[in-house]
Amino acid sequence: MSWRKETRRAERGYHHGNLKEALLQAALGLIAEKGAAGFTFADAARMAGVSPAAPYRHFRDREELLSSIAQRGFEQFEALLTQAWDDGRPDTVTAFERVGKAYLAFARNEPAFYSAMFESGLPVDANPTLMAASERAFGIIRAAAERLAALAPPGTPRPPAMMMALHIWSMAHGVASLFGRGDAARRKLPMSPEDLLEAEVLIYLRGLGFPTDRRPEAAKTDPKPSGPPPVPPAGPWGTPK
Repeated sequence: MSWRKETRRAERGYHHGNLKEALLQAALGLIAEKGAAGFTFADAARMAGVSPAAPYRHFRDREELLSSIAQRGFEQFEALLTQAWDDGRPDTVTAFERVGKAYLAFARNEPAFYSAMFESGLPVDANPTLMAASERAFGIIRAAAERLAALAPPGTPRPPAMMMALHIWSMAHGVASLFGRGDAARRKLPMSPEDLLEAEVLIYLRGLGFPTDRRPEAAKTDPKPSGPPPVPPAGPWGTPK
């Protein structure tokens, strides 16, 4: 390519209508094609049709570009999980199953965002804005786990709600990463990813002694017993709180 052609290309880059958005979309396309580690800053510039120097007008480096993509992904992820959770309506177990399906739907429908969020190797805690977006999304899972923990029968040993949230997040992430993706990394499964995740969560909850039926939760509350309450056993996670 001649110097004159390269100069004209650079000039077009400086007059790009929305360079930042074009770079984000170009990087998303490259992630979908090659994975989060499979492209360079120059590749994103070339895909966006601008000079190699043009991206520096908006991003310090490739890591900052990836961070912006991951942040946008977590924001969309949070919105999807919030809608699915719907403050636990009509009952906690049903709402939580919707959250699991939403998790898998995001991995299937937005594989490039999912890869940037979870597979790019970004140091999330080094970027306060990205960290906050990540924590808000995880906060939906934690809120659901706290509601699930409240369903434990009196005296039933159970792990802390935070540990439950991490357990369930690990299950959802494992199924999504292995079987629920929308890219070539998806593995074949003799059942739907949604069925697999639902079975995992129900087995987990039943193993802890939690009720998993869909009766109205107010009806699950036992009448207040007379006399002093029984002292619950400590169990492997300590006394339930």
